[in-house]
Amino acid sequence: MKKAFWIIPVVFVALAIALWRYYSPGGAPTVVVYVSHDQVFSEPILKDFEKETGIQVRAVYDTEETKSAGAMNRLIAEKRNPQADVYWANEPIRAEVLRQQGIAAPYISPNGAGIPETFRDPNGYWTGFAARARVLIAHRGTSPKPTSMLSYTDPQWRGKTVIANPLFGTTTTQIAALFVLSGDERGRAFMQGLRDNAVKMSPSNGDSADLVARGEFAFSLVDSDDVVNRMKQHQPVEMIYPDQGANEIGCFVVPNAVVLIAGSPHPSAGEKLIDYLLTKETERRLAFSDAAQIPLHPDVAMPPYLQPIASIKVMKVNYMEIASKLQTILPFLKNWAGF
Repeated sequence: MKKAFWIIPVVFVALAIALWRYYSPGGAPTVVVYVSHDQVFSEPILKDFEKETGIQVRAVYDTEETKSAGAMNRLIAEKRNPQADVYWANEPIRAEVLRQQGIAAPYISPNGAGIPETFRDPNGYWTGFAARARVLIAHRGTSPKPTSMLSYTDPQWRGKTVIANPLFGTTTTQIAALFVLSGDERGRAFMQGLRDNAVKMSPSNGDSADLVARGEFAFSLVDSDDVVNRMKQHQPVEMIYPDQGANEIGCFVVPNAVVLIAGSPHPSAGEKLIDYLLTKETERRLAFSDAAQIPLHPDVAMPPYLQPIASIKVMKVNYMEIASKLQTILPFLKNWAGF
């Protein structure tokens, strides 16, 4: 009979710990999310989720200085004692790294239905939404217009093009995708072609877009939002979705990705946040914001300067393979960039 008295406090302590992990000090349920998407665009959505659900959001945002890797590295460091419930990545490569390292937990949200299979992990370890396209920004006075990523190596553009440093951001990811799609030999040949054609290297996609807008270069490969924002400012630029021909490789698309963290303190609240991020309404809001993201769900309203994902010939790549390839080509890219 005495043993039964010991069970009561043990159960009570376990229940108290569970409630402490799920609820904030004020009594409201809580979700902790690490965010790599720009705070100016992600924070309003998270605040509305908080208002609509009553779940308190504790968000930790990446900074420009960490180049979107800070949150991922923190999640890796916390693997044995997870502090976050959800990771909102601004591209799927880091989400895939978390899957490979056993940090992601599978969760297939009902709101992910309709998102093309290309943009989600088949086992639910991450799901993509609201994408950027890697496009060409061309100065309005450029004639003829470039039509392909491979236009960089065309002799007619020698000394007239610019590209962001391939060691950072979506430029790195796209080059890794090209290596996966075309093989290492052709990938290295393309990078050598950039050097032979006197391509200028800039610090970022934004800098590249500004150089083209000022007429200092004919075109550059950037993110679609870089072009949209300059078009909104009435700068003399045009957006070209590259490689759309029948025998061409297609346009590289970079979705956001959302991940449930394995062993997280508030998994139920984490699933609710994932459901919210994967709604058509979230994609609509990101499309009409200055983030200018392309919805991945069909039939989502979007501004006229964006092209529906179904009408774009998308580069057919495997993001898992890109994540692996990115690590193997980094020494080559560092050498190419002069580091």
